[in-house]
Amino acid sequence: MNFNGQSLIPVSKNMCQYDLFLKSGFEYGVYLDTDLIHLKPISELAKEYNKKLIIHTDMIQGLKNDEYSIEYICQDIKPFGIISTRPSVLAKAKKRGLLTIQRVFLLDSQALKKSYEIAQKTQADYLEILPGILPDFIRKISNDIDIPVLTGGLVTTREEVNCALRAGAQAVTTSNVALWKAVERLRIVT
Repeated sequence: MNFNGQSLIPVSKNMCQYDLFLKSGFEYGVYLDTDLIHLKPISELAKEYNKKLIIHTDMIQGLKNDEYSIEYICQDIKPFGIISTRPSVLAKAKKRGLLTIQRVFLLDSQALKKSYEIAQKTQADYLEILPGILPDFIRKISNDIDIPVLTGGLVTTREEVNCALRAGAQAVTTSNVALWKAVERLRIVT
């Protein structure tokens, strides 16, 4: 799985951003923060526009982020994939055939060590590291583990996107709409 050459993955934090994503040339996108009431309509819109939606399950208001909620998401919402920090949620989603992305925050060396341990345990499809502006760590993590790396957070320029990609990231996630448009204009994504 390589996102069909899509090097930037739009992250929608609200319906205005989501509408821009739906009308864009991007195939893959993330919905970051929603509630239980809007989850199904968001998913249905993605299908209507032939988009592959990845939902950040840790940030769904009104739904506890556990194995039961993932069962509901798999059966009723049917996204293309999920992002989570929770190993049990990732394991259940992977078992049910969803693309899984383990999100980790690089706070310090202890957090990095713990992230490696969790990554080996969950065997998520991707490891998303935040912040995304640390090319030396992107390179190190890409070399240290057998799981492809995504990165995001604090990425604001095309140069930062390109730097993350050169360091080993498979793609960069961002909610910066200006950056989506700049990348789309340059046809970095197809």
